[in-house]
Amino acid sequence: VAAPRPFLKLEGIQVVITALIGAMVMAAAELPVGSAPAPVAAPHFPDAAHAFVWRNWSLVPVERMAKVIGAEPADVLRMGKAMGLSGPPEVTTDQQRRSYITVIRRNWHLLPYEQMLELLGWTADELEFTLREDDFLYIKLGSLKPKCEPVKYAAPDEATLTREEAIAAAVREAFPSGVGTTGEPLFDFVRDLSTPPAESGVAVDSAFSPRYCYSYFALYGDPLLDTETDPYPDGYLARMAAAGVDGVWLQAVLYKLAPFPWEPERSARYEERLASLNKLVARAKKHGIGVYLYLNEPRAMPVAFYEAHPEMKGVAEGEYVALCTSNPDVRDYIRNSIASICKAVPDLAGFFSISASENLTNCWSHHTGEQCPRCSKRAPAEVVSEVIATYREGVRMAGTDTKVIAWDWGWKDDWAKPLIDALPQDVWLMSVSEWDLPLERGGVKTAVGEYSISNIGPGPRAQRHWGYAREHGMKTLAKIQAGNTWELSTVPYIPAVENVAKHAANLRGAKVDGLMLGWTLGGYPSPNLEVVAELGRGDTPPTTDEAMARVATRRYGAELAPAVVRAWKEMSAAFCEYPYHGAVMYNAPQQMGPANLLWEKPTGYAATMVGFPYDDLKGWRAMYPPEVLAGQFEKMAVGFDEALARLKEKVKEAEPRLTPELREAITGEIGVGETAAIQFRSVVNQCRFVMDRDALTAATTAEEAKPIVERLEALLRSELALATRLYAIQSGDSRIGFEASNHYFFVPVDLGEKVLNCRDLLDRWLPAERTRVGL
Repeated sequence: VAAPRPFLKLEGIQVVITALIGAMVMAAAELPVGSAPAPVAAPHFPDAAHAFVWRNWSLVPVERMAKVIGAEPADVLRMGKAMGLSGPPEVTTDQQRRSYITVIRRNWHLLPYEQMLELLGWTADELEFTLREDDFLYIKLGSLKPKCEPVKYAAPDEATLTREEAIAAAVREAFPSGVGTTGEPLFDFVRDLSTPPAESGVAVDSAFSPRYCYSYFALYGDPLLDTETDPYPDGYLARMAAAGVDGVWLQAVLYKLAPFPWEPERSARYEERLASLNKLVARAKKHGIGVYLYLNEPRAMPVAFYEAHPEMKGVAEGEYVALCTSNPDVRDYIRNSIASICKAVPDLAGFFSISASENLTNCWSHHTGEQCPRCSKRAPAEVVSEVIATYREGVRMAGTDTKVIAWDWGWKDDWAKPLIDALPQDVWLMSVSEWDLPLERGGVKTAVGEYSISNIGPGPRAQRHWGYAREHGMKTLAKIQAGNTWELSTVPYIPAVENVAKHAANLRGAKVDGLMLGWTLGGYPSPNLEVVAELGRGDTPPTTDEAMARVATRRYGAELAPAVVRAWKEMSAAFCEYPYHGAVMYNAPQQMGPANLLWEKPTGYAATMVGFPYDDLKGWRAMYPPEVLAGQFEKMAVGFDEALARLKEKVKEAEPRLTPELREAITGEIGVGETAAIQFRSVVNQCRFVMDRDALTAATTAEEAKPIVERLEALLRSELALATRLYAIQSGDSRIGFEASNHYFFVPVDLGEKVLNCRDLLDRWLPAERTRVGL
């Protein structure tokens, strides 16, 4: 069996999906298919081969595309050029290494697995491992693989040539400069962020410490062995320090960093990883940054492991079984592993742990400890606190100052008080700040789970748990999302800076000791991170307005700072209209925006978790009525547009006095805000398109159909315009559309495809519908 590419697991989406994970476990060479429905159609292309060439034009070298579909490179070039594509751009090795999820997504409804493997240059084992382990990728893809026929090249006939010319004409009309090559290459931001800043920035002494977050561009993998894709190059560390960050984190798997006594082969090359970790810690320390490791331990083992070790068998889920921590040998393994890591890397800043995450770890981690003959006789709080205390014992054995942070994610409410009371006093307690905040949007009442900038914490759950911790003599941390959230992840930061500032001020007032600034998303050195650092500064903290003014002045100059702060405040107020719900964040099309296609008939597909929204309005809206969902996104779009219009006027007035650096900076700031407004407006359009499309299907007379057709035509033209505008923004800013755990949700050619999609519906579908109802 070929060794799989060593991507490691990171739990990026905090929802309980244990059953789906269990259903995915399979032999290494098998690839999952699920219900294998027919793929969604793309009638705006002449055939699947043209769709394949278009969608992969900027991501896969022409030679590889040609090989996959049985063509010559010249054939692929002719197809692309005939459709109006320019270039193709050079696709570097680094771009290919960083874009595998983007490639998988765009070919999911086009290629069967055999051709997908050829396109990626992977084995079946590598793809299976990635689908299962790379942040729930198969679940994000819907837990099914559409049944795609092989895509084969065929010489064009007359009808194909005519359709190619029509596509090229649509491209020329919408994109006079062409589609396919951009001013800023994909992933160019990695180079920018890896370059040391011209100035080291302002040193920050803060009441909040640690203030740690994840890399903006880390790849899942084995970062301590993979030296080609460093998640924390020195330039990036310097930029994060200048933005007020004093800590970064990465995944830790104990058996990858310390000997696994029962199956030593699992720990192959652990010494190399420790040596790399030591180097990273030393490099980060030069920038005033500590390194934290995320623990999700002990990792469950395959069923076969317990044939030789039945005494360690705990709760079973699918093909994996928990290592029961009520067994002293298991705790010894944890304790000794932590101690050996700390001895090898004595300057490691800390560990933070989730003890009830999506991953099966201790027997109570999924609230099913009653299935274990040992843990069923013990309270959940006793078992979980013992695991965390064991981490701390390992640190004590090593004699280092490494922190141990217990995150209460997944704990039941009645666990919290006894569990916290049982923890060592020098363990820190971390809680999601905004959890359980009540809210009302559009007349609909609900409460926050997490991942929210539109709701300003702290909430009652965190305050209650911090209170227990303080009574016990423990220090506390708030987990927030300072940069961006699943509310909108395809911008480097959500420019609702006042909301972030108010949240930080509230946490300063709540006397929280430290901050986790974000999960796997949100690690861009943004004004959001800077304003958090400002509000931790000094014995007497600044007001939120003062903090924002300082950040705006540093970034955009004294003349523009007041206008920028006003825009931040107005966008913050608009963002507070977000129709918050977990299903809206994960399923609605705000991540894709106008890159999400429209269909003349229902696809029948359900929206997937931060994957494919499709046309699943029911899945997008959670408990919000359709028009309320659309109305709330419209309020945000209007608010952002109005704020940006005022800011643009001020920039225009100041233009003669702007340096090139300030001009570039404010252009980027406006582009981020515009992207958010476009994404929100596109959600409005898509909600109303689905409603009107279904109403048109039911219409039988011209009188009924006429207003519906008029609305649909306006919606299609609006989407076409949004796609064209977003194409221009993304072509000049490679940060747009990107998020670390999903790579690019969309790239510029996808926005070009949306223009073709809208043009096809305007030219083919609506005329046919007019004829059907007698218009």
